[in-house]
Amino acid sequence: MQNEKEKIAVIGAGSWGTALALVLADNEHQVHLWSRNSEHAHEINSKHMNEKYLPGICLPNNIHASTSLEEVLKNIETVIIAVPTKAIRDMMKQIVALQENALTFVHVSKGIEPDSLLRISEMIEQEVPEKLLTDVVVLSGPSHAEEVGLRHPTTVTVSSKNMDHARKVQDLFMNQNFRVYTNPDMIGVEIGGALKNIIALAAGISDGLGYGDNAKAALITRGLAEISRLGTKMGANPLTFSGLAGIGDLIVTCTSVHSRNWKAGNLLGKGHKLEEVLSNMGMVVEGVRTTKAAYQLAEKYQSKMPITEALYGMLFNGVDSKEAVDRLMGRLKTHEMEDLVDILSEQLEQQ
Repeated sequence: MQNEKEKIAVIGAGSWGTALALVLADNEHQVHLWSRNSEHAHEINSKHMNEKYLPGICLPNNIHASTSLEEVLKNIETVIIAVPTKAIRDMMKQIVALQENALTFVHVSKGIEPDSLLRISEMIEQEVPEKLLTDVVVLSGPSHAEEVGLRHPTTVTVSSKNMDHARKVQDLFMNQNFRVYTNPDMIGVEIGGALKNIIALAAGISDGLGYGDNAKAALITRGLAEISRLGTKMGANPLTFSGLAGIGDLIVTCTSVHSRNWKAGNLLGKGHKLEEVLSNMGMVVEGVRTTKAAYQLAEKYQSKMPITEALYGMLFNGVDSKEAVDRLMGRLKTHEMEDLVDILSEQLEQQ
């Protein structure tokens, strides 16, 4: 099943980057993990732990951490990009300045860039010259780092414009605990992974307001309709949203105690201010930034996204959380199947 063992760079020693480094190390690859923090790098190398981001997990010996990007990138062909969306462009510039041979970039972050409205793969393609770019592969799906670190069963999806490269990445990561599927729909995989964070924020707000499981189930279901509607207009295959990168990731992010987007929304629903929530989280809450991008995408594609619109009003226009939810629930009645008709019509227009 496995490719021959190789040296692989993982850029970003947060919870997700560290967990994926563990998976690769379990598969006997030599993993060089870049951290911007020298204390974290020293802890990983000396104690084989990353207590801040993946507490209680003993890391394999074949993970070596460094703050030197040049050292981490030396003699590698595959680089895993595990930094927040807002750091992608700067990181690509740093890598390009140091790199001479072409790389396969595997991005594992979930977001969309506001204003440019580009997916992460498109951002990477803009920043990396063709001579240094073998391909871009996206890895996404329902996968909390805490559970991957414990080697609990996890399934994800990889996608690329070149499926041979996607299959290579599949082989790099696949083991008995970490199952990897392939999907040729790169747009759908990236859109599903990014937009589910918005719905998770809304689910957290609903829980923070004490609205219970009925309301959250409605948000998840209607949220999936929003994601599918916009994604289809952008060229995605609607079937992708019924898979791991769609409903799978949406469920786990909206319901799990590990979800930072749910946690942030929960605090917002309990009355905490956005600035206070973000400063106290300790990790990036991608859903906040993605809400702005999705709001702009909804306008660009003339796509109905009432949950996104309500959340945008709360995050950026000072709308009270209870008022935002009440506005959402008080929308004009529509037929549930209208969404399916819209999606199918969009698909037919693209054929």
